[in-house]
Amino acid sequence: MIEISNAAAVTAGAVLALLTALGGFMLFVGLRARARATALLDAHRRADALAEIGPAQAMVVRADGRVELSDKLADLLGLEAVPGHLSEIVGNEAVFDASEAAALERDIAAAQKAARPFRATVRARGSSRTLLMIGQRAPDAVRAPGGVVLWVFDATEAQEEVARLSTEAARYREAFEALTGLIQSAPMPMWYRDRELKLAMVNNAYVAAVNGKDAEAVVRAGVELVDASAPGGPLASAGSARDAGRPKMVKLPATIGGARRMLHIHDVPLPTGGVAGFAVDVEELERARTGIKLADEARREMFDRMSSGVAQFGADRSLVFCNQPFRRMFALRNEWLADAPEFERVLERMREANRLPVVRDFPGWKAERRDWFVAADAAREENWTLPGGTHLRVVAQPLPEGGLLVIFEDLTEQVQLASARDTLLRVRTATFDNLFEALGVFAADGRLQLWNNRFRQLWGFDETFVTTHPRVDALAKVAGNRLANPGRAALIAELIRAAAVERQQRGATIEFSDGRFFEVAAVPLPDGNALFTMLDISDRRRVENVLRERNEALEAADRVKTAFVANMSYELRTPLTSIQGFAEMLRGGYAGELSPSGVEYSEAILDSVARLGDLIDDVLDLTREDGVPAQGAVDLELAAGAAAEAVAPAAQAKRIDLAVEILGSAGTVQGDARRIRQTIEHLLRHAVAGTPETGRVLLHIDGTLQGARIVVSDDGPGMAKGLAAKAFERFAQPGISRSGDRALGLGLPLAKQFVEAHGGTIELVSEPGQGTMVIVELPRG
Repeated sequence: MIEISNAAAVTAGAVLALLTALGGFMLFVGLRARARATALLDAHRRADALAEIGPAQAMVVRADGRVELSDKLADLLGLEAVPGHLSEIVGNEAVFDASEAAALERDIAAAQKAARPFRATVRARGSSRTLLMIGQRAPDAVRAPGGVVLWVFDATEAQEEVARLSTEAARYREAFEALTGLIQSAPMPMWYRDRELKLAMVNNAYVAAVNGKDAEAVVRAGVELVDASAPGGPLASAGSARDAGRPKMVKLPATIGGARRMLHIHDVPLPTGGVAGFAVDVEELERARTGIKLADEARREMFDRMSSGVAQFGADRSLVFCNQPFRRMFALRNEWLADAPEFERVLERMREANRLPVVRDFPGWKAERRDWFVAADAAREENWTLPGGTHLRVVAQPLPEGGLLVIFEDLTEQVQLASARDTLLRVRTATFDNLFEALGVFAADGRLQLWNNRFRQLWGFDETFVTTHPRVDALAKVAGNRLANPGRAALIAELIRAAAVERQQRGATIEFSDGRFFEVAAVPLPDGNALFTMLDISDRRRVENVLRERNEALEAADRVKTAFVANMSYELRTPLTSIQGFAEMLRGGYAGELSPSGVEYSEAILDSVARLGDLIDDVLDLTREDGVPAQGAVDLELAAGAAAEAVAPAAQAKRIDLAVEILGSAGTVQGDARRIRQTIEHLLRHAVAGTPETGRVLLHIDGTLQGARIVVSDDGPGMAKGLAAKAFERFAQPGISRSGDRALGLGLPLAKQFVEAHGGTIELVSEPGQGTMVIVELPRG
């Protein structure tokens, strides 16, 4: 039996224990390695599965040209077998085009040598697929030193989308360029602001409006078309549009080309967060609107001043306007008219007020008047006889814009005057035939028109002879037998010819064969005829009667002349109004847009009409017997201001310095405010007309407790003493007009008439080369 020593046993136990521990450790390491290998195998399988289904396939190109790729990538490249070398791919003409293969080979070489990544798009031959290759230097983990990793993507769908987007982008780019060109060529300023409302783009019109160098300089300097600091300015409008998300429009003034213009600023928010804007010049439109408004106000004011009733109805047949005479004429209350009643209701209210003609079928009569709105034959005119004897002339004029204008003219007085005239004519005829004096009226052609029995009996004319209306030569031949000197009969023809043709009144004395003496005279009548009279001067009393009648006849002729001038002035207003109306319609474009010369001609017509209207007003003022003016407190400062304002355009046209100096002592006077204003205006116009360009006219007003003084002076050429003495005559003779023309000088005569009507005095002081000064003294009371 072998004995083992204790030391050996210990040693053996220690070795056994060590072996056991080492075996356990190795078993643990093996199990852990197995587990890690299993995990790596699973990770590799997942990576292979992900790579298999991933959008990209990897290919490793080693430094020596060997390649590693999957079957799927080989199939994607159109290869039947997995290649082992790069040359089998880039050198295979069945795979890539030669130029694409060469470019890919260069990119791979650059990535191997310089580690420069690349991207390439290639198309495999015989396939419609497009491949995207992204290459980069192979990392160390790939264990391919100096190699390159290529990721190959199937970019067929992406490339088709890119092509579609490129086409669409080209179309959008073309549209954008067209839109940009349109914006740049637009005649109105246009711009674009970014999210911070800073200018980002402007067009050429904007650059021209702000006098900029170019669009880039304007945007860089942030030059605003309108003052940005003004309340409600362009930035405020753009911010409001951006915040509200809807377009905004504001009306702002701007200075463009040195002129003040009114603009409509439109701001339109865009989906990008910016704001697009454009400006529309509405200066001409604003002026037109103002002109139309002023014309409408002037027309309504004129209607209110008319004695005839005027009513205007709109296209919906509602009452738009009526003047005061219309309301008084038909007893219509303002409260009821304020509701804009319709045409039919107005007629019914007129009937209730007993202001319409009495008709049996009122509904039918009303329907006929309703047709006035659509009358095709322009204006309708009727005469209405109202209960109580009132006679109205009714004129209904359809308006071009729709609606109706109706004018009611009260002819009651004219009808009464016509009736009185007929009566007077009958009385005149009876009186004419029963006068003791011999009278005959001859026409301009020398024929006898009217005569009385005394005329026929005195000359012994046969009734049948005078009824043939013989010429004066035939009458003189027959009348010669009744004269002591038959040769004097020719004098009758000369007197009548002088009165009818030369419009001269002449007289003579003739002797009849029976010893009677007659004073004969031929008087021109206002209607162009000549009145031949024969007065028996054998008796002193008859002479006195004849002289008195002649004096009355002369006074009557003067009154007829004055009335004729006044009536003709009134009659001239009608065509003037028509001329003015049609000229304004032409200027306003109712007959089509006018050329610049057409606008200039229409303006000249309106200026001439206004001037002729002023002359007619002056003639009417001269012929009117106003008597004592209307009494009221007249503020001289206000009257002078209104007169100076009316004359200012004429002074500005001649660059005349029109100075107004009104002292606090001017105060007020009692009188007619309109006449006093016209007096000052006439004096100022006289001074402006006689002052050369760049001259000076001074209006000075002061006063005392007893009266006020108005002084108008100028530094013009002055007037000669003889001309100054005739300055206040009613009609200036040639040469009296300070402007050098042969116009009627009505301003100073009118001023004198108005001043004397107020109990004042007027004086003109002038010397050649020293200017002219007119001094007016007006009493306070």
